[in-house]
Amino acid sequence: MTGSMLFGAFMAALLYVLIPGPAFLALLGIGAGQGRKAGALFMGGHLAGDLLWSTLALVAIVGAKTIGTMVFDVLGLLCGFYLAWIGWSALRAKPRQDGAAVMTVERPLRRGLVFGLTNPKGYPVALATFTALLAGSSNALDFDALPALLGVSFFGFLMADVILIGIIGAGMVRRFYRRHELAIVRMSGLLFMGFAVQAVWHAAPGLLGWRKP
Repeated sequence: MTGSMLFGAFMAALLYVLIPGPAFLALLGIGAGQGRKAGALFMGGHLAGDLLWSTLALVAIVGAKTIGTMVFDVLGLLCGFYLAWIGWSALRAKPRQDGAAVMTVERPLRRGLVFGLTNPKGYPVALATFTALLAGSSNALDFDALPALLGVSFFGFLMADVILIGIIGAGMVRRFYRRHELAIVRMSGLLFMGFAVQAVWHAAPGLLGWRKP
């Protein structure tokens, strides 16, 4: 177990929550219309989905390592392409119509739980993000490291949730988001493109035979 591996898992979990996506945008809508308490309940429910998808992603990554580095490199390459596709889509996002209705949710805790567990992008995004940030430590990954990785990931999720709950519902944040929504989405696209480059950068040497044993 290395410090860089733990830090990579922590940052993957943190950024998995903080980078704008469907859940992030839903949280902003709930926070803007119903305040921080409703937003906190939504995130509390959504945490179950975060834990599920990150656990499956880490199991898949560690399992790929035990099978062989070739599988891990192919996985990293595919995840890199997937992240690039998400980033490119975000960079090409079109402006949304002004005056859209603010989301109102009667049971934000249940909505967050269902949203987190059924989000079709939850697993592939978690797999791509964790792969991108753990690829540099692939040689040290095994199932013995899994509990520690899940522990620091859980801490990363909680810290990200605290950050988001701390800022949602504020009038300044609502106004800023509505004024710069397109720019925020496109900046998130740049972050995904950066993750894509990192994933491909770590995967390509192994696939091309350039990595030393």
